[in-house]
This record gives sequence, structure tokens and C-alpha cells, in this order.
Amino acid sequence: MTALLTPPAAAPVSSRPYRLRWLVAAVVMAANMMDLLDATIVNVAGPSIHRDLGGGATTIQWLSAGYTLAFAVLLIAGARLGDIFGRRRLFLIGSAGFTLFSAACAVAPSVGVLIAFRALQGAFGALMIPQGFGLLKEVLDDDELQKATGLFGPVTGLAMLAAPIVAGALVEADLWGTEWRMVFLINIPIGLVTLPLAIRSLPRGIGRPGMKLDVTGVWLVGLALVAIIYPLIQGQTDGWPVWCFASLVAGAGLLMAFLRHERRREGDALIEPSLLTNRTYLSGIAVMLGLFGAFGGLLLCISLFGQLGEGWGPVHAGLTLTPMVVGMIAGMAGSMALVARLGRHLLHLGIVAIAVGAATLALTIAGADSATTWDLVPGLFLIGAGAGASIGQLFQFILTSVSMDEVGSASGVLEATQQLSTSLGVAVLGTIFFAVFKHHVAPQALEITAWACMAPLALAFVLVFRLPMHAREEAAA
Repeated sequence: MTALLTPPAAAPVSSRPYRLRWLVAAVVMAANMMDLLDATIVNVAGPSIHRDLGGGATTIQWLSAGYTLAFAVLLIAGARLGDIFGRRRLFLIGSAGFTLFSAACAVAPSVGVLIAFRALQGAFGALMIPQGFGLLKEVLDDDELQKATGLFGPVTGLAMLAAPIVAGALVEADLWGTEWRMVFLINIPIGLVTLPLAIRSLPRGIGRPGMKLDVTGVWLVGLALVAIIYPLIQGQTDGWPVWCFASLVAGAGLLMAFLRHERRREGDALIEPSLLTNRTYLSGIAVMLGLFGAFGGLLLCISLFGQLGEGWGPVHAGLTLTPMVVGMIAGMAGSMALVARLGRHLLHLGIVAIAVGAATLALTIAGADSATTWDLVPGLFLIGAGAGASIGQLFQFILTSVSMDEVGSASGVLEATQQLSTSLGVAVLGTIFFAVFKHHVAPQALEITAWACMAPLALAFVLVFRLPMHAREEAAA
């Protein structure tokens, strides 16, 4: 990225502000919203898809994990390809492909084809999403960038929560006899509007054709993630054979090999070496792994509880998450007022609120044979409030800790971590839910799952202590 910044004409921020900079911010935000909508809609649509197309016991998990796994595997490479060929070009290719395969999912004739299309969706998303932060860095100054990135956390959380409600309404409406297929068309209007706006507004940055893609690194991290995620989802159905544990060990070994490989690379590493010594960045990534894993996995299990356990319709299951949305809005408003005074302790408060909400959920339904939407309201509100208070501020800590020459690699790892943590949450908590649900009533399955999410939340809480007291301390250092 240094070469990109050397000539005056290539500087990311000139003395005259980029005229369409806020349109660029809107385009990047819309792209992130498309990704999050598609990553979460199957939480509600999954049971309907399973009833229509069939498939095994893990079909619902694979509809979600197939997307996020492909996304996570290719994200880091997608970020580096943006450095090589230019972020604008990769963003446009990714946006067009993502929109195309959103439509393809809607006409999939079988569950196998649908999962394949979901993976291709994730692959094109991996080309599009990691370019966003670099594009913002090119057109916004530091103060404007802080304002823009401050919206990413709230938009992330609200999209994760709004998607099930919209998806549930579309499934239950069964427009023109399409049943679940309409949920994959949610993003088509967004994509058709975003693409021409992106062509119009995105800056024509300079690529670095002299840089090479670290193909060995791509293979190492890709195989590692597959080796970890696949047995976590498939193991419970197959009875946890020996190969599952061998695969997990192999995945951990491949991740270590990848990190060693990256430290030895010079010039074309997938991860900038300086990021591997950036304490704030690495700590923020670790916090994200625990926080999004617990939050994303719990969202899936709440939806499964309602539809598979209580027999709720998709709209009912989606609207049940409304207290989370209200809580998230309240949490976001509170975080904006308190962040200057509390700094990283605001993250602690948010994580504690999520944990208290999960505990409230578990205690409310403990020993019950069934539960109503109203029974879940207090716990869901607290979970949403905690997420609203913490997610946006966590993004601030991570994004303000990197410099312009690190931005491509940093954004790829950031997005990959978000997707990987969601995949792990879906795999681990979903597996726990189905294992308990097989032998007990649905409330017990959700109760145990809620207690299980305390482990990643506790890890995230401890890791917050490694962050500076305020996000801008790192940027000013």
C-alpha cells in the first residue's frame, strides 16, 4: 500500500475532499447489509427449506455455514486481490456476482444445489466486502472515518436482527407460491441499486500489479478453516467418529503453520507482518471471535427453538426477536452517550448485559415443557442491549488501530473473523441444541445452549482488558 500512497495523485485524502465520499460510504454500508442479510435469513427460512427440499439433519446448519465458511476462507485472499488489482474493480465484480447468485439461490432445484449456490454467494461476497474499509480510508479523513465506522456496528446488529423478521414475513406470505424462495430475492433490489451507484462513485485507486498473491497461504488458511468447521457441524450426525477429532487437530495445526508461513513472507504476505504484532488489533479480533460466536449461534438456536420446538410460523419466530431490536437501539443510544467516559469498560458492560440476558433466558424456561414469546422478552431485550452497546465500539477499537498500508490485509482478517466466529457459533451451539433437542423438549435445548454461550462471552470479557482505554489512543500513538 506504500507504493499506492507515494505519488501525490494517489494519496487517499487530498487537500480537497472527495466529492462523492458519503455516497461511497453509503455504497459500502449497503454492501455490508447485503452480506449480513444473506448470512442470517436462513435462520428463519431453514426449516421451510428443509421441509420443501429435504436433506439430512445438518441441512439447516450447512445452509448457513456453507455461506459463511466460503466467505471466511476467501476473504483474506479477496482483500489482497483488491490490493493487487484495485479495490474498485474487485468491489464491482464481487457485487455483481453476489447479486447474481442471490437470484440463483431463489431458483435452486435441490438442497445440494442451494448449498453450492450459497457457497458461491459467499465467494463473491469475499471479493466485495473486504474492499469497503480501504475505499473509506481513501476518501474520508480521520474524523469522517470515525463517524462512518461508528455506524458499522449498529448496522451490523440491526441487519442481523431485522433479517429474520423480514424473512419470516416473506416465507409466511408465500407470494405467488414461492414459499421460502423469496427470502433470497431480498438483496436483488439492493444490489441493482448499489452496483450503478458504485460504478458512479467509487474512486479509481491504483492497484499494485507487482505484488503476488500468496497462494500457499490461501491453501493453508482455507484447509484449516474447512478442517475445523466441517467436523463441528457433521460430527453430531455421524456420532462423533475419530475422524472428527483428527480433523480438528489437523485444522489447529494448519492454522499454526499458516501463521508461521506468514511471518516468513516478505512483501506479498496475506496478512501484513505488522498486524501480527499490533496488540490492539489482535486483541480486538479475539474479542470479536467470542462475541460474534455467542451472538450468532444464539440467534440461530432461538429461531430453531421457536419453529422446530414450539411450532411457530416464520413470522412469529421473526417477530419474537423484536425485543432484541428494541434493546439494540437502546444499547446503541446509550453507548454513544457513554463511550467518551467509559472507553473499553463500555465493552465490558455490553458483554455482561448479553451474558445476563442469556442467563435470564435460561432461568425463565428452566424445567418448562413449552414457552411463549412473552417468556423470552426480558432475556432477548438484555441480549440486544448488550450487543448494541458493544459491537459498534469494538469496531472502533479494531479499525482505528491500523494504518493505511495495513488496511487491505486488516479488513480481510476482520471480516474473515466475523464470518468465522458466526460459523463457529452456528456449528457449536447448533450442535449442542440438536443434541439436547433429540432427547428432551425444546426449552431444555435452548436453556443448555444459552448457558453454553457463557464460555465465549467470558473469553471476550477477559480479552477486552488488553485493549487501550479509548479507541483513539491507539490512533494517536
